[in-house]
Amino acid sequence: MMKDGLLRVASVTPKIRVADPQYNAGMICKGIREACAAGARILVFPELVLTGYTCGDLFLQDRLLAETRHQLSEILLHTRGVHALIFIGLPIERDGKLYNAAAVMADGRLLALIPKCTIPGYGEFYETRHFTPGNRQAEEFVWEDACVPFGTDILFRGDMPEGLVVGCEICEDLWAADTPGTRHALAGANVLVNLSASDETIGKDSYREMLIKSASARLVAGYVYCSAGEGESTQDLVFGGHNLIAENGHILAQKKQFSSNILCSELDVSRLRFERRRMNTWPAAEQTGYRIVEFHLETEETEMTRPVQSMPFVPSEQTERRMRCEEILSIQSYGLKKRMKHTGCKKAVIGISGGLDSTLALLATVRTFDLLSMDHSGILAVTMPCFGTTDRTYDNACRLAAILGLTLEEVNIREAVYTHFRDIGQDEENHDVTYENSQARERTQVLMDIANRENGLVIGTGDMSELALGWATYNGDHMSMYGVNGGIPKTLVRHLVKYCADVCGDEALKQVLLDILDTPVSPELLPPVEGKIAQKTEDLVGPYELHDFFLYYVLRHGFSPAKLYRFARYAFAGAYEDTVILKWMKIFYRRFFSQQFKRSCLPDGPKVGSVALSPRGDLRMPSDASMSAWQKELDALGN
Repeated sequence: MMKDGLLRVASVTPKIRVADPQYNAGMICKGIREACAAGARILVFPELVLTGYTCGDLFLQDRLLAETRHQLSEILLHTRGVHALIFIGLPIERDGKLYNAAAVMADGRLLALIPKCTIPGYGEFYETRHFTPGNRQAEEFVWEDACVPFGTDILFRGDMPEGLVVGCEICEDLWAADTPGTRHALAGANVLVNLSASDETIGKDSYREMLIKSASARLVAGYVYCSAGEGESTQDLVFGGHNLIAENGHILAQKKQFSSNILCSELDVSRLRFERRRMNTWPAAEQTGYRIVEFHLETEETEMTRPVQSMPFVPSEQTERRMRCEEILSIQSYGLKKRMKHTGCKKAVIGISGGLDSTLALLATVRTFDLLSMDHSGILAVTMPCFGTTDRTYDNACRLAAILGLTLEEVNIREAVYTHFRDIGQDEENHDVTYENSQARERTQVLMDIANRENGLVIGTGDMSELALGWATYNGDHMSMYGVNGGIPKTLVRHLVKYCADVCGDEALKQVLLDILDTPVSPELLPPVEGKIAQKTEDLVGPYELHDFFLYYVLRHGFSPAKLYRFARYAFAGAYEDTVILKWMKIFYRRFFSQQFKRSCLPDGPKVGSVALSPRGDLRMPSDASMSAWQKELDALGN
């Protein structure tokens, strides 16, 4: 068991012998020991593992059934003192009928028997020859000197992590039109297990993976799938032991090899509960007809192994990343296309600095004009040099305009800002926030007035990461008539510009874009030092890869500070010291809470991903919300 709502689970496929329950029980016990030693607290074994799935008519033999029952008792004895919820497949006779069932146990106690509902009798499957479909509503089953519930509609509620509810289905149940897993999830189960014996045929592994991913996504649940493997009869079929662990549409771990194996990963139960809370279409649990069985798990600290991307907004695989970039550029350009057609504007006005954000906004605007079959000269690229402008960024801005065929307009704002300083009594040598923000506001006024003059639309360039941190001048670069970058985090901006460089087919344009990518991110509001950029954003506000990580897990998954810190340390191990992560995390929270007033009046702009900051859609947050509850947890970290 892990803290922070995490639960380690295991899919265990032991090497077995067909029709040898004693040998198989020994291998099951070995698998239990090994999985528990690895920290797993929910253990799932294959369908009919205690006998083997391929026994055929031997299932009807008294001797096999008697030995199976005896060995189940031996396994229960072995698991005394074992704090884990264990699912083991076996044949069970009840009232003269044979059932393909899962024995559910914890701490040496048999908690329930779950019969398989959907019994296949097609293709290579002949289960209808031996087994009876299970009853849904739980009935009493006499086991030794006690009674245990027997039925499909049984859920297992654990005390740790908070809110853990486990449901069980068996093999074909997953493939059916009306799955038990669906009922279990609607009744409150957030972790589903499947004991399976799925044979291998060409392409079946991919379909199986898709099915489990889909089930976990549709049901907003964790899914632990365990299939039969080595030791099953190969007379007609081969079983590969394809095991998978999924969570809400994502495969956390899988193993396919023609041998025994133990597959472990961690399910985030609190994350699943958050997601269901967030989705107002997810219904309240309806447990009518269900039997709830309680079980206990100890709280322990266990090493985390599940995949955690350090850049969650950026696909790690190149092909997927390129597809994502193309899709985002299309969203940006089609959104702007609609706005320009609706307003009747024939021109777009955009401030270009030679930096990443304005470059991306410009590239999206060029795409828009291509969609509208409008000449690029209708794009007014305005460069507004001032105190911090360097030759490098200025030259790149001008080169972009020339290569793309834009109308370049230069407005040097230095004297206007000096005049403003004199008007308000600002010391020119005092390079404070007034000194910086006056430039940003003057630039916005220039853009707005040019747009009025030309009947054009001012295109905003600020990205989502800047908006999350409030790293924008209120009523300065914070404002526009349509913000094409507002849904895109900084870590993704870089990849979008790189993608454009790769696919543009123009060597001159490519070289400019590559140089922009190589330029430090800066607002260029302070005078350069020896001609070089004096102000680097990430030195001031922190690394954007950290802030984007914080932003994603706070907004998308509702992580608390302690959990966020743990995940960040895991994702950035070797890249940042723990003290550095904590320093910037505290700054993230402080700025995120204090700067909501800027986000409350954002201009329109297209939503791009699952995390967005629009006050009209995704983030309904009061500007004066207190962060004391979060601060309390932050203060306790690192001590």
